[in-house]
Amino acid sequence: MQPTESEIEIPFDAALSERYLVYALSTITARSLPDVRDGLKPVHRRLLWAMRLLKLDPASAYKKCARVVGDVIGKYHPHGDQSVYDAMVRLAQDFALRYPLVDGQGNFGNIDGDNAAAYRYTEARLTATAQRLMTGLDEGTVDYRATYNGEEEEPEVFPGLFPNLLANGASGIAVGMATSIPPHNVGELIEAASHLIDNPHAEDRALMDFVSGPDFPTGGVLVDNRETIAHAYATGRGSFRLRAKIEVEREKGGGWHLLVHEIPYGVQKGKLIEQIADLIALKKLPILADVRDESDEKVRIVLEPRSRTVDPELLLESLFKLTELEVRFPLNLNVLDKMRTPGVMSLRQVLLAWLEFQIEVLVRRSTTRIGKIDDRLELLDGFLVAFLNLDRVIEIIRTEDEPKAVMIEEFKLSDRQAEAILNMRLRSLRRLEEMEIGKERAALAKEREGLAALVESPARQRTRLKKDLAVLKEAYAGDERRTVVQEQAPARELDWSQMIEKEPITVILSQRGWIRAMKGHVALSEMAELKWREGDGPHIHFHAQTTDRLLVAADNGRVYTLGGDKLPGGRGFGEPIRLTIDLEAECEIIAMLVVRPEHKILVASTDGRGFVTTGEATLAETRKGKQLMNLRPKAKVAVVRRVGAQADSVAVIGENRKMLVFKLDELPELGRGSGVQLQRYRDGGLSDAMAFALADGISWPLGGDSGRVRSETDLTPWRAIRGASGRIAPNGFPRSNRFDAVPISPKTSELVG
Repeated sequence: MQPTESEIEIPFDAALSERYLVYALSTITARSLPDVRDGLKPVHRRLLWAMRLLKLDPASAYKKCARVVGDVIGKYHPHGDQSVYDAMVRLAQDFALRYPLVDGQGNFGNIDGDNAAAYRYTEARLTATAQRLMTGLDEGTVDYRATYNGEEEEPEVFPGLFPNLLANGASGIAVGMATSIPPHNVGELIEAASHLIDNPHAEDRALMDFVSGPDFPTGGVLVDNRETIAHAYATGRGSFRLRAKIEVEREKGGGWHLLVHEIPYGVQKGKLIEQIADLIALKKLPILADVRDESDEKVRIVLEPRSRTVDPELLLESLFKLTELEVRFPLNLNVLDKMRTPGVMSLRQVLLAWLEFQIEVLVRRSTTRIGKIDDRLELLDGFLVAFLNLDRVIEIIRTEDEPKAVMIEEFKLSDRQAEAILNMRLRSLRRLEEMEIGKERAALAKEREGLAALVESPARQRTRLKKDLAVLKEAYAGDERRTVVQEQAPARELDWSQMIEKEPITVILSQRGWIRAMKGHVALSEMAELKWREGDGPHIHFHAQTTDRLLVAADNGRVYTLGGDKLPGGRGFGEPIRLTIDLEAECEIIAMLVVRPEHKILVASTDGRGFVTTGEATLAETRKGKQLMNLRPKAKVAVVRRVGAQADSVAVIGENRKMLVFKLDELPELGRGSGVQLQRYRDGGLSDAMAFALADGISWPLGGDSGRVRSETDLTPWRAIRGASGRIAPNGFPRSNRFDAVPISPKTSELVG
């Protein structure tokens, strides 16, 4: 099929890329990135412009936000009304903007995260800051462009002397780029800008003497060091670590609680309290007992510790680590320059671009004013000619049919001068008016001379700008910094054992996987009195503490971690362990033991392979656990046992009752793997393995009730290199072919099961 005259045949990828590029540029320049000159996105600029045309200045009455939104989307911004209203709401929120540009009346949302009321219920007008940002719009300082439908005009940028980009910050996501600029203190920005006027080649780090860091409307504590902050400002990229302002309040009787006065910028108070409450409910922070919101107009959150013996610093560090009481606010100074080109700037480049624009505004305002003065002087000169020749002018007006042409010819007047004379009122012909014209002309001439000198002299322009900045600073003199800059170390890794009251427990796991923890260290003789579910019985039991972390090893090679304080109580039958960990249905638990990061663990599989690992490698943070041993087909994990501090040898026994002893250092230490061959078998597989001290030998109890123990200290016949087949175990060795029945010194190994 041939294309028609109205169709163009081009490759699909070329058409797609061309159209997507147009969309991307539109998103970047017309929606998401602010202009470096006034710090506004188009939607914000159009909102303020529409409010200005509605005469919503700070001294006027409020008007419905629906009226403003209607004007904006109807005349300037053809987008959704909700998005426009959301932008307007943010401009009015004193917890979102450091210097709000809209004065709202009604429900404009709150720091808890509640939404604003619909625009038919709220009202608004401009703030004094917004007026400063728009000062000079009627003085020829900026260019205007046609609106999207060509029926109206709107300014390309606002000329006012207010550093809005850095003072209020900005955030947005475009296509392939984003921006994130925190708010700052106006006084600090003006000092830095004044320094750059005198020292335009000053380095970014020199500006740190004036701008100590972001100044968020919600306060908080900036805890980064000076070097980190300086690097972020110098590159235009980085992040700031911001914490809530928290005090420790002492109570009568020695008790205490934490009082949160300020929360980090952008954090919703309602969600923060919910987050802390979840930690308490789920017992993820056992040293915290309660959280209360006592806020009114000011934030006041009370955090109650579990007891007065809790270390306040530990609780603070835990809260900073686990909640949004500490956040990172990103810095990405990606803005549009005066040519509407996006790019990342440093703090110095942003201030210099803003100062350059303000110089341009100053020159254009002065040039426009000079033009208006020249126009006025032309008329005043005409009026003076009329007063000097008043009788003749009156005669011409009374006698001539075309008085304008005669006056132009006779007194060498311009058309504007002659027209102005003809339009003069009779009362203006009094002598006093002539004197006033002379004074006005002299004042205008003097003003013009000063403006002309200003336009021609860059030095005068810089001096004038510094004076204007000083006046602006005076207007915000009472606005003190809200965010405290106080360097603090990052929150340290939490020691969970310090958060749990240390108590002895006896961990009991049944054959069917029901787990419980009895208080105290229960003797073996008392275990017979425990009750079990029908068809169930004891499987593993050992002594531990509530502060211990427990290793659970399954025969599929996966390991899981349980907290000793989180086990169900000893009353009843306990709870299925599968409610706590994601254990596959066909898998069985072969071992449980107390584990610490520094412990050494011996791991072996039924096909005779094994290795040594560390306790740290076995710790799993999630209920899904982690894979510790990679198994061959049909193989299972048979042994997971602690290696004692004095152990120097490994004993392995197979299902064929052959035992092998070799040096412990022949085993590799792995974080995860399939291990090496421990013992070779012609048939069957590995039955058990353990690490022990060779000098102590191996001991096992004799049968009957005698309580006698037999020891085999000379293990020379069974010693060989790793991977040998071994020889028949000593006479009298347990028929179970397991070392579990062998009482071993605590310094060599820990038996479980």
